[in-house]
Parts: sequence; C-alpha cells; structure tokens
Amino acid sequence: MLSKLVELWHYRELVINLVARDLKVRYKNSVLGIAWSWLNPLLMMAVFTIVFGVLNPGPQEIKHYPVYILAGILPWNMFSASVVGATASVVSSSYLIKKVYFPREVLPLAAILSSTVNFLISLPVFFAVAIALGVRLTPWALLAPVVLLVQVIFSIGIGLILATLNVYYRDTQIIMEVLMLAWFFVTPILWNVRAIPETKVLLGTAWPIQRLVYILNPMASIIASYRDTLYWGTQPALDFFLRSTATAVVILIVGYLVFHRFSSSFAEEL
Repeated sequence: MLSKLVELWHYRELVINLVARDLKVRYKNSVLGIAWSWLNPLLMMAVFTIVFGVLNPGPQEIKHYPVYILAGILPWNMFSASVVGATASVVSSSYLIKKVYFPREVLPLAAILSSTVNFLISLPVFFAVAIALGVRLTPWALLAPVVLLVQVIFSIGIGLILATLNVYYRDTQIIMEVLMLAWFFVTPILWNVRAIPETKVLLGTAWPIQRLVYILNPMASIIASYRDTLYWGTQPALDFFLRSTATAVVILIVGYLVFHRFSSSFAEEL
C-alpha cells in the first residue's frame, strides 16, 4: 500500500487535472456557473424548511431549522456526489485505461476530491446563513476539518469498492442511485434522531434504536459530528465519532484491497 501511495503522489498532477476537468464539466454551459454551488443548497434548504418546518410542526422545536438543515444537507450532497461519481469513474474513463498506464485509483479519487472541492466552495453558504440567523459559532467549529477528513476516507473506501463492482456489473451505478436516495431518508438529515424512541422491543428483545441509527450508519455519526461542531457548538460525541473513524479506515483498507485485486483486469473487462 505504501508503494501505491508513493505512485499516486507521483501522479498527483493527473489527479489535479482530472479534478479540474470534473469541475469545469460540472458548470460547462451554465449561465450561473459556480454560483450553483451556493444556490443549490440554499434552494434545498428553502424547500425542506417549508415542507418540514412549516407544513410539519415537528421540526419547529429545533431552533434555526434552516441552519440545522444546511449542516446536514451540505455534507450529504458531497457524500452522494462522491459515491455516484466514483462508481462511474472507471467505466466512464475506459478510453484512458485502454490507451495509457496510470494508477487506476486516480479515477475514483479524482471524483471524490472534485466533490470535496465543491463542498468547500459551498461551505460559505452555511456560515452566511448561520450568522444571518444568529447561530453562534464556537471554537469547536475548528474540528470540522477533522470530520471532513473522516468523511473523505469513508467515501474513498466506498468509492473504490463500487467502482470495481461497476466494471463487472454495470447495474451497480443504477442501483446505487436508488440506494443513495433510501440512504438519505434513513440518515437523520431532515429529522431529529431524538424523535424516535431510545429503545424498542422487537421479538421479545429491547433494541437501542437511537444508538443503532449511529452504529449501523456511519454517515449518521459523521453528520451528527458536523452538527455538533458547526450548529450546536459542542464537542462531538467521541464514542460514535471514533467508531465512525475506525469504520472509515477499515472500509478504506477493504476498498483498496478489492480495487487493487481487480484493477489489473479492468482494461480487458472494459
């Protein structure tokens, strides 16, 4: 793995060029261009605030609900774009794989880094809305880059696995688009996890439902950590965050091993 990391470093200019290409294609022939990075989350925030904050009285208990929504929707948009982009990255670049040699990991990595850059571009929207609505930022906000790093690690691991599967089973990309929508709704982005019971008896056994939301869904813990640092202004829950960090590292290692195992035959399959 160390030798592969060194090789990736030698191809860093290729990664940068692919990231720049993805960002240019994203806003090509767009009248507003990069401004969509700000308008898209704002429009989503407005829609969800009206639907879940006005029409549905439940979330009104959450102060500054638009900021609460943004703190979840921004990292989720990045994660969704990273996974979908990484899944299609190898197949969509088959012409490159068949012509020249380069570390195949560059392709999903570039897709994820492109989404990360877009996330950083859109992040000022959160701070502008937070300040405008009177949300006080605390020094805990300085931990947000650490949360971002864990999310990137998790995204790369997931992306490597799915990019490999998509080479052999092209339905993977279509299935993931559906699964990402389902994943979105089971992640506490629009709803507060405290709205569900702490425990629930199923088949005669009491299950800690609230804890399982975080244990079984690493993105739930990651988004909760964003909200802790940026919205609530508190320290993230260390038990869940450390568990998510360990999960992200394990997924990265598994993703690398899977990708490395099959990457040598990508050209034949494509």
